[in-house]
Amino acid sequence: MATDSWALAVDEQEAAAESLSNLHLKEEKIKPDANGAVVKTNANAEKADEEEKEDRAAQSLLNKLIRSNLVDNTNQVEVLQRDPNSPLYSVKSFEELRLPQNLIAQSQSGTGKTAAFVLAMLSQVEPAHRYPQCLCLSPTYELALQTGKVIEQMGKFYPELKLAYAVRGNKLERGQKISEHIVIGTPGTVLDWCAKLKFIDPKKIKVFVLDEADVMIATQGHQDQSIRIQRMLPRNCQMLLFSATFEDSVWKFAQKVVPDPNIIKLKREEETLDTIKQYYVLCNNRDEKFQALCNLYGAITIAQAMIFCHTRKTASWLAAELSKEGHQVALLSGEMMVEQRAAVIERFREGKEKVLVTTNVCARGIDVEQVSVVINFDLPVDKDGNPDNETYLHRIGRTGRFGKRGLAVNMVDSKHSMNILNRIQEHFNKKIERLDTDDLDEIEKIAN
Repeated sequence: MATDSWALAVDEQEAAAESLSNLHLKEEKIKPDANGAVVKTNANAEKADEEEKEDRAAQSLLNKLIRSNLVDNTNQVEVLQRDPNSPLYSVKSFEELRLPQNLIAQSQSGTGKTAAFVLAMLSQVEPAHRYPQCLCLSPTYELALQTGKVIEQMGKFYPELKLAYAVRGNKLERGQKISEHIVIGTPGTVLDWCAKLKFIDPKKIKVFVLDEADVMIATQGHQDQSIRIQRMLPRNCQMLLFSATFEDSVWKFAQKVVPDPNIIKLKREEETLDTIKQYYVLCNNRDEKFQALCNLYGAITIAQAMIFCHTRKTASWLAAELSKEGHQVALLSGEMMVEQRAAVIERFREGKEKVLVTTNVCARGIDVEQVSVVINFDLPVDKDGNPDNETYLHRIGRTGRFGKRGLAVNMVDSKHSMNILNRIQEHFNKKIERLDTDDLDEIEKIAN
């Protein structure tokens, strides 16, 4: 490597991860061998060649760890009032909403949903009353702790405010009553504290928040537990539900939990391919794809690049091969702890590594201004082997952001992958040109 070795880079990534947080989703570790390849020390090592599975809770936690500021979104807020005869029907701003009202809110990660519901809870707490008045459900232990940190930060000038965590491992004596004003926890534990152990009197709750609804319904049992908790609450309790996405399943769940809601939607910034030059390279096998990649690097200047692979095994192999060629490489793998992934992304943002090799699942929501090239080492397909057009757009859209022109290169190594590429091309109605990576003059032209 040009400045520091692959092994040293991974050591620094792990060290940075340990200092980020004491949260642990998994206990796997990664260590480099002498060649820079990642060696898995967990029991699931033999599954390394499987396609990455999406873990929405882990992805949500990762987004919270890596975001240092809010997303800059220029789209309009869409407010859907519940009753056309209501004076709220023509409202155009949050101030005019005159909360508290029951609310369903949807917007992408990083737009301030947590701050919104924390403010709603803080505004309703009466510190003189020493019992739980606000209840917040999170899908996982780790996400509950992250939300708790926000409550503590925003409530630091409210010294009388007390917060309790209804999460695994927080054991209380049977018959004890909680005196904290806000309780945040996971559905199973909160349900026990309300129904079985009687730590919380649900009839005294004034604000009920269900956060990360899309993650919640993806976790077995959480949906039913959340509905059971909601049914214990008084009729005048303010109900707030927040979600990053709004599929039909989330909407059906939201309607069960939040009666008579106002609905606020913030559309996601639309990604476009207009500023991105797209090419494909014909290869016969994995080694030829790697050689094409080396030829690209040899002919043009690439500030930073993201390279997407279909499996962990391919990603690990490619990262090791690139490091042997002297590139500063970062590797994102689904078996890494969330805190390790956050540290890797932060190092890549800071430019300590110039190449990020990743599977699709790990790289959702990563915005790095210096990324000038995105390479699909493997084309994105869904679980049935059909083109995943949305993922393709998200992947290569990273290089056309921040008002800059981007470059996307797709590696094609079979008739099947050529068919996938043709279908992607038809879907977006955008021509993807062939690139001969053995012709240095041709490669240099695409960089201009």
